[in-house]
Amino acid sequence: MDEILKNLPGLAKDKHKENKKFFAKLKKKPPKKLDQLMVELHEAEFERTDCLTCANCCKTTGPLFTDKDVERIAKHFKMKPQQFIETYLRVDEDNDYVLQSVPCTFLGLDNYCSIYEVRPKACREFPHTDRKKFQQISNLTLKNVAICPAAYNIVEEMKRRIP
Repeated sequence: MDEILKNLPGLAKDKHKENKKFFAKLKKKPPKKLDQLMVELHEAEFERTDCLTCANCCKTTGPLFTDKDVERIAKHFKMKPQQFIETYLRVDEDNDYVLQSVPCTFLGLDNYCSIYEVRPKACREFPHTDRKKFQQISNLTLKNVAICPAAYNIVEEMKRRIP
């Protein structure tokens, strides 16, 4: 996995122009069964991919925390939401709550998440490759292929399946 992660940013960069062009075409005229195809590709990839051998998303990026996420996780820690925010989060340039630092505070050395059951929505949905109206999140997907080997593989398979 270390070798894959080392090469992933370069591979993603090499494919960036091609992917951008593919997503532009997809946005203009999405196939009728795109959502169904994305669920199939996502499920097939995650039968082969074990996130616990990677955790690159948790090591290199931080999720956005919604107000609901803050409330749920604060309750888990038996803290007031404001105390949770002051302890773990900061407000970024887009005025969103994000982690004070990466790698994620809640990631263990074994790649397990200590708040997995109450983790943020952004973490639950990452890499967002099975989302409805997938064509609307192409910019996010372009970023995620450089972070997540599974997202990279899913996009490559999409390009093979969608002419």
